Amino acid sequence: MSIDDATKQMQTIISAASSGAIIKTAKMSDEEARISVYASAGDMQKIKDATFQPAMDMLNKDGMDVQVFVYDSAVTPPPA
Repeated sequence: MSIDDATKQMQTIISAASSGAIIKTAKMSDEEARISVYASAGDMQKIKDATFQPAMDMLNKDGMDVQVFVYDSAVTPPPA
């Protein structure tokens, strides 16, 4: 699995947990990426719950470190 595949897979999981989430991805290296998610307060825990185990599995099985940071879009609006 490549980091691009890992981030795409994680984006799919996030979108399934919150259809209104805004997702920003930053590739840090060939093995590391940061995903910032801006969602409603009501969806934040759903996103965290949905992404925790897949992120751990990607790290342990594939060596891909995909970090997911979830923000309340009403408090922290997504960057332009």
